[in-house]
Amino acid sequence: MWLAVVIICVALVAIIYKYVSGSGPNPFDIDTREPLKPLVFDRKEKNKVLKQGFLANRVPQDLDAVVVGSGIGGLAIAVLLAKVGKRVLVLEQHDRAGGCCHTFTEQGFEFDVGIHYIGELQDHKPMRCMIDQLTNGQLQWAPLDNPYDQVVLGPPENRRIYPIYSGRNRFPDELKKCFPGEEKAIDEYLRLTKKVGDGVWFMVLLKLLPAPLANFLVHTGLANRLSSFFRYASRSLTEVVNELTQNKDLRAVLCYIFGTYGKIPKDASFSMHCLLVRHYLSGAWYPKGGASEIAYHMIPIIEKAGGAVLVRAPVNRILLNEAKEAIGVSVMKGQEEVHIHAPMVISDAGIFNTYQTLLPKDVQTMPAIQKQLSMVQHGEGGISIFIGLDGTKEELGLKAENYWIYSENNLDDLVEGYMKGNREESVKKIPLIFVASPSAKDPTWQERKPGKSTLTVVSFANYAWFEEWKDEKVKNRSVDYKELKQTFINSVLEVLTEIYPKIKDRIEFVDAGTPISNQHYIGAPKGEIYGADHGISRFSVELNATIRPQTPIKNLFLTGQDVMLCGFAGALGGALTCGSVLLNRNLHMDAFALAKKVNHGNNKKMQ
Repeated sequence: MWLAVVIICVALVAIIYKYVSGSGPNPFDIDTREPLKPLVFDRKEKNKVLKQGFLANRVPQDLDAVVVGSGIGGLAIAVLLAKVGKRVLVLEQHDRAGGCCHTFTEQGFEFDVGIHYIGELQDHKPMRCMIDQLTNGQLQWAPLDNPYDQVVLGPPENRRIYPIYSGRNRFPDELKKCFPGEEKAIDEYLRLTKKVGDGVWFMVLLKLLPAPLANFLVHTGLANRLSSFFRYASRSLTEVVNELTQNKDLRAVLCYIFGTYGKIPKDASFSMHCLLVRHYLSGAWYPKGGASEIAYHMIPIIEKAGGAVLVRAPVNRILLNEAKEAIGVSVMKGQEEVHIHAPMVISDAGIFNTYQTLLPKDVQTMPAIQKQLSMVQHGEGGISIFIGLDGTKEELGLKAENYWIYSENNLDDLVEGYMKGNREESVKKIPLIFVASPSAKDPTWQERKPGKSTLTVVSFANYAWFEEWKDEKVKNRSVDYKELKQTFINSVLEVLTEIYPKIKDRIEFVDAGTPISNQHYIGAPKGEIYGADHGISRFSVELNATIRPQTPIKNLFLTGQDVMLCGFAGALGGALTCGSVLLNRNLHMDAFALAKKVNHGNNKKMQ
């Protein structure tokens, strides 16, 4: 029996190696980093890159691919293809490129909308190497302070603040200082996060293997046996953490970062949580010059290969031939359709928009498409509040760190009650608030905006609370909508002025973006900020073997966070997985190989 198992495993390894190594062109073949160029602060100059409006005569000829959406998943796949000589057109419905990586300016204040902090950006890490290659080494990063997160539990009269430090040793050591007697629980938590997080490679594997082989691994149970990630994927964060400790504050602290994927601990997969803990274990970073620097340094690479990134280009449908194969897209220009043809269409618009909006009704009913849609749900709606302040970070007591503020330590009950509660009551007391100062994180800020500062707040809100106003004109919605937004703002400011007392009389601008704002600006169907729901079912082996870059429509592919995971790193992973399929090679392994090569070269220079 054991001999048969060994033979099967050896055969599987041989087959897997054949399919995941590949022989196509490698965009990570050489190190393309260039000497750093001066940062560009002039907004008009940056807009020449980020705000190139759609015109039919700006569409390049002889396209190799068209990408729907300019979020990091769309831009990254376009750059990967451009680096192997492909001519790619990226189309964005908003008036600027970048998706959740874009910034906007109001009354002289610049705000980011989705980039708050990124992990794993040490020089030798594959993540840093990959981003360097996608921007030719022009994107610079500033580390956050240490501690980089502050977890706040309880009301003002009984407030406990727990600092979260980066560092594989310092993270547990500082937690143990806060929770004496809980050393065993903290050590076991870290052991599990490493063990489970290390198994995520199998998720990539399921998406790269031929579907019959992936399904064989799923239905035989081998996928669960071979991957610690999938073994723990069906267990909730609450379940695992509650087994480790009875201390309610420690439980909350070990779960606090669930807001970065949008599921309360009892509905969150422990495996997903492990990835986030590992992601920030060695530190957190913010892009110098603001989040718009990301798209600003990617677009020229696409253009150099003959492609383009055009905005104000709402794609209203994917063009299909008689054989139901994708042959291009249709863009609405005023009241007219402009047809753009390409042998390959790649969607960064998310699985719901792609299947339910961009495809004809008769195609949407295909069993294979309906199966995929039945496996996913919409994520939670997001709300953001943007605050402009008069004063420097020193004057206002702002630091390069984040606060996670919870009204108590019973996180599941708090957030679930809020999301399911009556709208008028829930908005008066928001139990979860993430707040950060982008201006304090960016070392170029004072040069760009002297004497000013900003705060950005993120939380969750039920899409249904705002749905009645979704068809009204943006920035000119009814009084009831504006009053509801103001109630949110007032609730948040009451908490913030306790955390940051020096800002109380220094607020010059404040506004909120609701789930229907997300629907308008980033095309989120239900106002979600993390795409398809990241609950426990999202991490089943069957779903991950089924939802992959290839779609049931020939020549139509998916990229971005709905392919892999949410957030900046997750969307990049989706782009790498999509690129692996399109270029017939494992780009994840190629990025690791180049990182190793670059790190080896750096070490030789230092000797």
